[in-house]
Amino acid sequence: MEFSNYSLIVGVAFLVAGFVKGVTGMGLPPIAIGLMAVVVPPVQAAALIVVPSMVSNVWQMLVGPSMFGATRRFGTLLLMVCIGAAFGVGVLTGESPAYATLALGVVLFVYALLGLFKFNMLVSPRNERWASPLVGGLTGFLAGATGVSSVPSAPYMNSLGLDKDALLQALGLVFTVGTFAMAVGLYLKGRFELTAAWESTLCLIPTMLGVVTGQKCRAMLSADTFKTVFFAGLFALGLYMIVRFVWL
Repeated sequence: MEFSNYSLIVGVAFLVAGFVKGVTGMGLPPIAIGLMAVVVPPVQAAALIVVPSMVSNVWQMLVGPSMFGATRRFGTLLLMVCIGAAFGVGVLTGESPAYATLALGVVLFVYALLGLFKFNMLVSPRNERWASPLVGGLTGFLAGATGVSSVPSAPYMNSLGLDKDALLQALGLVFTVGTFAMAVGLYLKGRFELTAAWESTLCLIPTMLGVVTGQKCRAMLSADTFKTVFFAGLFALGLYMIVRFVWL
């Protein structure tokens, strides 16, 4: 495939993924990796998303109500994300990462259906002590194995009853740590070198254009509408990942 076509597909992938990220606060890695699949192998796609994902997640993390409060509350979760990613990255750099992606898609799909049909799962504060490390470890493993930090962190954060801004900030915090841990793992495996870092940095341009546009759209949504869009986004992501596994 010609370089121009490669650049066009990668640019459009990050533009679309950035827009979804701006609206829902998530979706950058699975959408970008999925759309790039026709021209980029999974490991290379994961390397390309590192810089755009880090920058957009840090931005999302900083604009919330209390970054330090969220860090203190979810400290054990974040620690376990790092530990889980150290094990998961071996799957991504191995020969069959597709099955981990399929499992992630199924979880997203089922959880989104429950949310769209108003099945509300609530986790009480007293259960966070044991639930947060468990969720963090699994999130980290899947982040390392697939490049996606959405599951089970997104369903878990939503079950805590956080308001829209606090939810987005908490997700940004988890995604930042998950992406960083994955990047370290790829570097140690020799899959994130200087050339990959430069290409990933260039992908920031379409990504942030999409994020800013998506954020403007999000500002016009009510809390109820946002939650519907949030679950619809999860549904679309999960369905896309399942269909992609079946057809490729």
